[in-house]
Amino acid sequence: MRVTARLSQRFYDKFGDELANELVNWFNDVDATYRADLRELNELNFARFDAKVEQRFAQADAKLEQRLAQVDARLEQLFAQADAELAQVKSELGQVKSDLVEKIATSKSELIGWMFVFWTGAAVVNLLLRR
Repeated sequence: MRVTARLSQRFYDKFGDELANELVNWFNDVDATYRADLRELNELNFARFDAKVEQRFAQADAKLEQRLAQVDARLEQLFAQADAELAQVKSELGQVKSDLVEKIATSKSELIGWMFVFWTGAAVVNLLLRR
């Protein structure tokens, strides 16, 4: 948004149109130069800011990658531990199962023995009562 410098009519009357116009043109040239310098300075500052932001994003990305790698390694370690513990639990369950099967078989044979004793006793009592 360019602003053109203007002088009062009194100035034109006192110094003349040529000198007043030359002064106005000089003001406008100085203004344009300052604006160009300011624009260039702003572009340089923005370029530096942009470079710093890119650098910080790169650093943050590297830190994030490092932390994700650490988390991944820790998860792998935990999964390995869980697998080992699960294998141990499976082994213990297998042992418990075989112990239960053995106890059930023992109980079954004992029960059959007792049933034979009771049947024999009942048969003997039946035979004695029939006579």
